[in-house]
Amino acid sequence: MKYKAIALALLAAICTGALASGAPWYKWRNKLDRTILCAKISPGDAWEVVDGPYMESRCRKPGNPQ
Repeated sequence: MKYKAIALALLAAICTGALASGAPWYKWRNKLDRTILCAKISPGDAWEVVDGPYMESRCRKPGNPQ
């Protein structure tokens, strides 16, 4: 019985992870040279969010990934 409970808990954890969605992408602009890039997280202190969220890494499809 103990092993069944452990197996069920592991299966539930795996299934929950399969339902998680990805993080959205944002356009970031460098405050110093105005370079724009697409990233999920801030590249550093010298960057500010310009636009977003986007569904893919090219920052062309607006929206949150599902």
